[in-house]
Amino acid sequence: MRTIVISVLTLLACVSCKSDGWVVIFDGKSTGGWKANENVESWSLKDGLLVANGPRSHLFYVGDEKPFVNFELEAEVMTQPNSNSGIYFHTKYQDSGWPKYGFEVQVNNSHPDPQRTGGLYGVAPVPDPPSKDGEWFTVNIRVEGKNVKVAVNGQNVVDYTEPEGQQPGADFTRVVDEGTFALQAHDPESTVSYRKIKVRRLP
Repeated sequence: MRTIVISVLTLLACVSCKSDGWVVIFDGKSTGGWKANENVESWSLKDGLLVANGPRSHLFYVGDEKPFVNFELEAEVMTQPNSNSGIYFHTKYQDSGWPKYGFEVQVNNSHPDPQRTGGLYGVAPVPDPPSKDGEWFTVNIRVEGKNVKVAVNGQNVVDYTEPEGQQPGADFTRVVDEGTFALQAHDPESTVSYRKIKVRRLP
């Protein structure tokens, strides 16, 4: 049954496919194709926005069974003051805890954690926020081979190439691999909204 549901979601997503390969994976109308783990109540759909606010939870994209390897993902994001969130890639669903697999692109303009928006958490941090709370900003993530680029509002903030022979970490892998995406609800004091999330596969 799960396979059938995901296949249907994939077909529905392809209705939004464009000639340039972009597929809308969150259009503001539903959370179809996404699955939250612990604390599902930390996610809500309000006025076309996907809002993260509440105890730790991660919302995984499950609308396409084929893992993403080389891709470009883009999302519009708005943070409230002192808020923390993140966009994961090359990850996979897990029932609870901070995602072990893949990388987190930080979403944080003023939270006490010093790693700011656009940085690869724990790998290539960004010390100064390239965006502001209370304003919509665009996060673009592009992965080709072992190279990861992150841009915020069109400004390149990370250009990271994984060193040859890099090994997965014990607690968090943080290696370029394959997988899906996830969004983070970090804590009850953080409120972050997402809209217009789209992705396209690259050769």
